[in-house]
Amino acid sequence: MKNQLTDVFNEHYQQDPAATYFAPGRVNLIGEHIDYNGGLVMPCAITAGTWLLLAPNNEGVIRFKSMNFKDEGNFALQNSYEKTGGEWYNYPLGVINELQGKGWKLATGLDLLYYGNIPIGSGLSSSASIEVLTAYALNDYYQLGHDKLELVKLSKKVENEFIGVNSGIMDQFAIAFGEADKALVLNCDTLKYKVVDCQLGDYILAIINTNKTRELSESKYNERVAECQEALKALQQEINVNNLCELNAEKFALHSHLIANETVLKRATHVVRENDRVHLAAKALNAGELEEFGRLMYASHQSLKELYEVTGKELDAVVDFCKNYAHVIGARMTGAGFGGCAIALLQKGYEQDFAKHLTEDYVAKIGYPAAIYVHAIGDGVKALAVPVN
Repeated sequence: MKNQLTDVFNEHYQQDPAATYFAPGRVNLIGEHIDYNGGLVMPCAITAGTWLLLAPNNEGVIRFKSMNFKDEGNFALQNSYEKTGGEWYNYPLGVINELQGKGWKLATGLDLLYYGNIPIGSGLSSSASIEVLTAYALNDYYQLGHDKLELVKLSKKVENEFIGVNSGIMDQFAIAFGEADKALVLNCDTLKYKVVDCQLGDYILAIINTNKTRELSESKYNERVAECQEALKALQQEINVNNLCELNAEKFALHSHLIANETVLKRATHVVRENDRVHLAAKALNAGELEEFGRLMYASHQSLKELYEVTGKELDAVVDFCKNYAHVIGARMTGAGFGGCAIALLQKGYEQDFAKHLTEDYVAKIGYPAAIYVHAIGDGVKALAVPVN
């Protein structure tokens, strides 16, 4: 793969790449829609991801090319940039803009080539992968001196302010700090985290792409963020709390009467209970209690369906099938929802049987097939050896 990318880079830019980098995608094992509420999440990096090859040029232009999209970006060197339309290269352009805002001045032009094997719009964080990858690569190549946490915060700021999606920090954090065969238990308020062994024993993590794409900035994601902020404001009439996940279910029940809007109450109830589930899930993984972990996955999905209302018929069809398939012990949507992916704890040796019967059931209910694949839990963003032909 790297040699093929080198050939494309050479053909397109008429020079060899000077450096090569990789950033993974991520799945969130449990703890959904609570990252922007200061809660605990349990993501892991996966072995699918995004590659970046780069080299300076002498033409005073920043050039973006992706092997996944037709659109190419060409920008003259300037002190700042603004988002232009909905093209993919706004993500790395936003990173460059933010780095320049921190005092970096690009003295020469720059050629960048991206390739990713994360399904676009699937909920596996292809956009955050590009952001963290670009920030890490430029920081490393130009020796800018930012640590990894600074790059995570910078990438989140790009997502929020340059792109316009009010997401939390989980995606960028998992992509930067992920470790092979480990899950991260991340406190999204303090950014403190623990590493949890993710030994799945006789099970594997199956990823099921519903093949229903969604654009977060065009979805109801921002609406859910606003509803949670409304719930928090109502609770603050009576108690001193900075985010919803400072409350456990018991304390929330004492004050939930302050939330008059029934829909907003449902959203807040999910947030508080989901945060509690992450605590329980970490204990289950540490104890090797995979069936309990699977039960919590199902409970998480049910809450996202009934209280947070972000699943939809496609994701529900996948999880409903898993509940009735004897060799799956847990399943849930992962990511923001509104389409995208689900994950399942599937017994080893049943991959083909699972794919066959899930496909039949899904096509009957939805009308087109889902994509089913397995990725190992992998490392976070890193530099790779420069490929040589």
